[in-house]
Amino acid sequence: MKGKKRSIGFSFAWNGIKTAVKTERNFKSHILAAIFVCISGLFFQLSKIEWVVILLVIGLVLVTELINTAIEKMIDYLKPDIHPSAKAIKDIAAGAVLIAAITAVLIGLIIFIPKIYTLF
Repeated sequence: MKGKKRSIGFSFAWNGIKTAVKTERNFKSHILAAIFVCISGLFFQLSKIEWVVILLVIGLVLVTELINTAIEKMIDYLKPDIHPSAKAIKDIAAGAVLIAAITAVLIGLIIFIPKIYTLF
């Protein structure tokens, strides 16, 4: 019985990710950026520690985007009318994604700029 509960939970989680991929433009953009970064990482033969850092920030961005999406959908459900507090909640959640994305870009630049520089 315990194994059944775990697989159901995993199924719900997977459905949530699939829903985000299908319905959220920003999540799709982050997935495409992650794929591009991973291909670049293979091309530049990143070290293990560089891969760890890259994968951590990719995960950070994707997780914050999923949480932001969940918050936005919950606010839309609970308060479909425009309300200043609802707007503030959504803006704060979006701000978390922005901070995660900026962090990822900065880390990407720190890792990839020296490697790109060596090509020229």
